[in-house]
Order: sequence, then C-alpha cells, then structure tokens
Amino acid sequence: MEQYIVSARKYRPSTFASVVGQKTLASTLKNAIATDRLAHAYLFCGSRGVGKTSCARIFAKTINCTNRTADGEPCNECPSCKSFNDGNSMNIVELDAASHNGIDDIKNIVDQVQVPPTAGKYRVFIIDEVHMLSNAAFNAFLKTLEEPPSYVIFILATTEKHKIIPTILSRCQIYDFNRITINDMVEHLSYVAQQEGYQADKAALNVIARKADGAMRDALSIFDQVAASSRGNISYQAAIDNLNVLDSATYNRLLDAFNAKNLPDALLIYKDVRDRGFDSLFFVNGLAQYLRDLMVAQNQATLPLLDATDDVRTEMAQRAAAVEPKWLYGAIDLLNDVDLNYRASSNKQLLVELALIRLCQLLSPLPKAYSKGLDPIVANEPAQPAMQQPVAVQNQAATAPAHHSQAAHFAPSLAGPGLSLRHSVKATPRTESATALRDKAFAAADVERLWREYIDTHPGERFLVATMRKATPQSADGIRFAIEAEEGVMANSVLQHLDVLHKWMRDRLENDHFEIDVKVTVSPDSPSVWTDRQVFEHMLKKSEDLTALVSRLKLTLD
Repeated sequence: MEQYIVSARKYRPSTFASVVGQKTLASTLKNAIATDRLAHAYLFCGSRGVGKTSCARIFAKTINCTNRTADGEPCNECPSCKSFNDGNSMNIVELDAASHNGIDDIKNIVDQVQVPPTAGKYRVFIIDEVHMLSNAAFNAFLKTLEEPPSYVIFILATTEKHKIIPTILSRCQIYDFNRITINDMVEHLSYVAQQEGYQADKAALNVIARKADGAMRDALSIFDQVAASSRGNISYQAAIDNLNVLDSATYNRLLDAFNAKNLPDALLIYKDVRDRGFDSLFFVNGLAQYLRDLMVAQNQATLPLLDATDDVRTEMAQRAAAVEPKWLYGAIDLLNDVDLNYRASSNKQLLVELALIRLCQLLSPLPKAYSKGLDPIVANEPAQPAMQQPVAVQNQAATAPAHHSQAAHFAPSLAGPGLSLRHSVKATPRTESATALRDKAFAAADVERLWREYIDTHPGERFLVATMRKATPQSADGIRFAIEAEEGVMANSVLQHLDVLHKWMRDRLENDHFEIDVKVTVSPDSPSVWTDRQVFEHMLKKSEDLTALVSRLKLTLD
C-alpha cells in the first residue's frame, strides 16, 4: 500500500514554475542564475507559507545544476539534482534557527564554510527563521556573511524582517515575497484536486483559500482536512461545516436585516452565531471585513482591492450597489469602536447587541422597526462629553420673523465597559411662511386643551405622550410656555418632536409666536452615567415588543 503524503509535502514546488504566486520574484532569480550574476547573500522575507524556503531550495538546486532547461529550470536528472532530490547533497546545508540559534550553531556553520564543494560550483547555506538567532550568534556570523569564500552563497529566510539587525540587512540582497492571492490559491487547489481525483466546488475552494489567509501551505493542509471529512467530495457545505467558518450567507442575511431596519432579525442572527459556538469578537471582526469588502466593491477603481475570485467580486459588486456609502462608512467606524472597546466591556453580548441596534437605524433616527413604541435610544448626532449637571434647553424669544428652536439628542456611547448617556444640542431653524405671521390671541386654557387633544389623537407615540402627560405647559409670558422633562428617554422624545409640536399648536392657535421652552432635569434616582444593565432594563420597561422578544428567546443579562 502506497504511503500517504500530505498535500503540503507532496505538491511542494520543485521548480520555479511550480511556485505559486511569486512569478516575478522567481523570474528575477532565474535571470540572476542565467547571467551568472549571483550575490553572496540573499534574504527572503514574507509571511508563513508563501514559498520562501521552497524558493531557497529550488534556487540552491538550480545553481549547481549542470544541465539546466532552456527556461532556466533545474533538470532533475544530473547527479547534483538527483543528490539534492534524494536529500544527501553535500553542497546544500540547511539550519533551522528557530531551534538552533546559539553561538555554537553558527560557529559550526562558519567551520563548514571553509570546506569547498566536492562536486558542483557552489556550497549553499540556507538558514530558516534567521531572526531567531541570538545577538551573540548574529555577531559571530557577521564577518563570514560579509566576506565568504567565492564558492559560498547564503540564503536567509525570515517571517519577521524587522527583527533582523541592520548590519545583517546591509550585507544581503533582500527579496520580499507576496501574500498569495485567493485566485492563485483556488487555481492551485483545483490542480491538486484534479491530480487526486477529488470533486471540488470552486466556492468550497474559495472558502479554504480565505481561511488560509495568504499562506499556500495552510491552504493545502486545510484542503486535506476537508477532503478527508468529505471523502473527496469537497462541496461548499462540507467546507463550511468542517471549518466552522461564518460564510458570506450569514453576513448577507445581516445586511438584509440592516437595510430593512429589522432589529429582531439582526438579534436572532447574532444569537444563532453565538449558539454555533462563535466568539462575539470574531463575529464583529468578520462583519467589519465583510462591510469593508462591500465598500471597495462599490467602485470599479477599488474593486481589485477585494482579494477574491472574479465570481465573488461580481456578486459583491451587485450587493454593494444597493448599499448607501454613507451607511457603510458609519457602520465600519462603529464596528471598529466595538473592536477597540470589546475587551474592556463588562457585558460583551450587550455591547454587540447595541451595535446591531445602531446599525439597524444608522441612517434613520426613527426607523420603522420602532414604530410600535420602542424609542430610538441611539441618535445619529455626534456625541459630546457626558453631562454631569441638569441641562436647560430653551428657545429664543419669538420677537423676530427668523429665529431658532433648540433640539437635544441623547446617544449611548459604546466606549468603555459601561454605557454613558451623552448630550448634544442641535439648532434647527423654524420654517416660516412667506405670508405675515399669524397673531391670534389665545389663553392658557386653550394651550392646555390642545395639549390634551394631541395626547388623545397620537396614542402610537408612546414615549412622547407619556412625557406630555407628566409635563403640562405652564405660561411664562403669555405666548411662551415651559415644560420640564427628565433627562434621558423622556426628554429625548419631546425634544425630537419639538418642531412637530410647535407646528401643531401654532396651526390650531393660529399664532406663529407660540413657543415651548423645554427644561431638561436629572431625576435623583437617574444616574448621569448608566451601566449596561440600567440601559437594558430601561429598554425592557419602555418596550413591550423588546420584552416579548427577550422572553421568547430566553435571553439573560450576564
């Protein structure tokens, strides 16, 4: 029975042409060999699994090949190539600096440098993960690296170039290896599947390639894993189930929920993600990456920034066309804040749920999903520092045709472990008629009667109506009336509707000088900075819909 060899070893490149995703670099190395313009030291840099060590071995083999092909590849037939392929070449010495990083290990290399090749032209020393060498080892290596014998070539490889001391860098020709693109990975995985006799969906290979994160070796290892579990039938569903990844279908459903301002669906999708064992931060970062991909897919000029197959790019471009760029920018910024504050949060689940609430209403302070009475706690206005004192918001006296009314908005901050209510004031000009201002006389009783009439005719505006019941206008100077509202949801509701209330009252009083002054007060039992639990419990008290949803899903606050 033939011994099984993992794909990462079986399909390891043996020629420059078989190196995946490094065509330009491979061509440069071949040209250097063909023109006999070889440096005495090379440094190959790049992330794991991109072909650094493989290229070093191919380069070393090709240098001593006595019968290179027309296109500069090793022949694999001459004695030098055969000895290398059999693993017994005396001209190629490899050292893994991750486990042999002391001064004695380097001294051993220095001693071997003095021995000329018995066959062939060069002795090649490959030092992998060279950044792991100790400072003493680096110093012992410097002189030999700078002036080696003419028959010696050093090839150093590292995943962390920034850890290499400058005196080493200055003595080497430096080659930076690219991360392998999704397209190149899928193409190579398709070739491997064909060679192995597997059935492989392109979508499944795309999932594997994305999971590998730019490393071909990782992609081949994951490929073997999925192939083993599916018995060679590598379908999209098999890849998703085996790798336990959040695929684009999950994020597509979330995007649909955001577009429809459907908060219950968004929360249920998040619950399903958590039930499947995914970490909330992984979910947040995955969603941020998905929205980033949508952003670059919105413009043909930036579409190449989307590292995906052509089919996926086309699909993402179609989806991105239906999304407002303004929403995307705000959503990505919001998710970035969640990522930054996630570890400091005392209630991570609620932090993510609040982010989903904001994503559902990012472009609309009053989304349809809340039309049954759930007040939009989150506003889109830029937040100012948390207020510690009562704030009085008063309108200017209506003594001129052009004046303004003040509107205050309160928005929860996702920063830090808790949730603080923040206050900002936005001046909104009152729309004036082109005709003369109405100035019909009215009494305080008329104002009180119309106030109750608004309450009776607008039962759907629960928060506003509740505030109006508690705050009957009190006359200040005949045409100006004052009300008081507690800071938070109550004040927020009346201030957001202040322009509507003004218009409604002025039309019925037939007096355009009528004004309402709103004094925002802080209740003794209402903290200026709310905890996650206080906000959540307040939301439950104020919304029957949210209470029912929490009960149905059996959610609890950690």
